[in-house]
Amino acid sequence: MRVLKKYLVIATLCMLAGSANAQGILIVGDSISAAFGMDIADGWVALLEQRLAAEGESIPVVNASVSGDTTAGGLARLPRLLERHSPEVVVIELGGNDGLRGMRPTDMQQNLSRMVEQAQNSGADVLLLGMRLPPNYGQRFTDAFAQVFVDVSTEHEVPLMPFLLEGIAGTADQSLMQADGVHPTAQAQQRILDNAWLLIDVWRSSRETH
Repeated sequence: MRVLKKYLVIATLCMLAGSANAQGILIVGDSISAAFGMDIADGWVALLEQRLAAEGESIPVVNASVSGDTTAGGLARLPRLLERHSPEVVVIELGGNDGLRGMRPTDMQQNLSRMVEQAQNSGADVLLLGMRLPPNYGQRFTDAFAQVFVDVSTEHEVPLMPFLLEGIAGTADQSLMQADGVHPTAQAQQRILDNAWLLIDVWRSSRETH
């Protein structure tokens, strides 16, 4: 949580230098953001749109998440997405599938870093939503995996939510995870939004001051 608090402060204080024609939020994620196993309208991204509207915000949200996607896939898709949508902020929620497939953390870090750089070079701000792996992957690998998100956020000075499924995965409440033990249920989507909102709301507040 110290990492989160540090970058919440950074997000609040940084001048947001998006391009003049930039608009809205672009979410580039995997099945967690693509509402796997449920109606897309029940996913946390759809709930984000509802919350922004309730706050009186007319910020468009583009959900470019693809179930099963990896950081390599996101990196390949991002340039076209940036060109098409010209977002003010890119929310990156990728890496979980890299870890579950045993891909090298160094490759994952390189992909995420390049995504951040591409987004920033386009004039967009970046928010990073991290993930953690189940303990059966071994402590050495799970620690290296989690550290990737910290290192990327530190290197590029982007806000980080260390674990998007905080309070959901690995808890005693079985109603929050689907039978596969990997994907959250519809009941968990509000909690996912609350976790992501910690970064999005700070970005939103900073946006309003510039």
